[in-house]
Amino acid sequence: MRNPCAVAAHLFLSSLADHFNPAESPAMKIASWNVNSINARLDNVTRWLQDQQPDVVLLQELKAVEDKFPLAPFTDLGYNAAIHGQKSWNGVAILSKHEISDVMRGLPGDENDEQSRYIEATINGVRIASIYLPNGNPVDTEKYPYKLGWMDRLYSHAAKLLKTEMPVVLGGDYNIIPEDIDCYNPGAWTEDALFRLESRQKFRAIEHLGYYDAFRAINDNMVAYSYWDYQAGAWQQDRGIRIDHFLLSAQAVDRIEGCEIDKAPRGEEKSSDHTPVILTLRQR
Repeated sequence: MRNPCAVAAHLFLSSLADHFNPAESPAMKIASWNVNSINARLDNVTRWLQDQQPDVVLLQELKAVEDKFPLAPFTDLGYNAAIHGQKSWNGVAILSKHEISDVMRGLPGDENDEQSRYIEATINGVRIASIYLPNGNPVDTEKYPYKLGWMDRLYSHAAKLLKTEMPVVLGGDYNIIPEDIDCYNPGAWTEDALFRLESRQKFRAIEHLGYYDAFRAINDNMVAYSYWDYQAGAWQQDRGIRIDHFLLSAQAVDRIEGCEIDKAPRGEEKSSDHTPVILTLRQR
């Protein structure tokens, strides 16, 4: 059954089409990419940035502390950076060609959580977060309760962000397959933490606060994936899943011009197992 939020957004955006001319308003291009080690993937990432020229880039799974982040190549490309790193694991960052202000590192709600999975900042009047939500597997270990608890904290924080009435963009690797259409073989994933009913319900609860899945708002029934495992020829056989998402507040979805998945980087040598998702918003 199609998510009612996505349906409503699709109808709403269709009604806007006759009232806005994208050429009359500059756009902000925001990309999200789980790079699976920024140092191992540096050449891939910088080549893609030179080609695509996004205004803002949300990176996940840096696998580097801040002083080991390769800042100079991004500075040379015109990007400012806010980084929340961690040695060998996790790590998130926001790169921007515009000023980055009011940076918040870490998801509120658990003072003892030492995993670097969340960073948030304001850019051009938009509150933007880079998210690396826990995987949660194996589900019979402490990793799954941690994932669900992390999602509860994200729900609470996302609700508070709506009260600011700013445009809010929550982008990143959610490690959630929202619907059957987002998976090459739903039956094979039923008991996986990415697709278990409880995980998807928590993702849906965040949408029901008033957030919209940007990709589904624009591409209602399109089958497209953002992740392909390195094993068993998953990429070659297009056995993928869509787990990298942008959730937008109403003020942000009001400005949406497009949301697409760029598969090309996944086919390169030394690629990440994820590929970039690109959101385009009009600026007021």
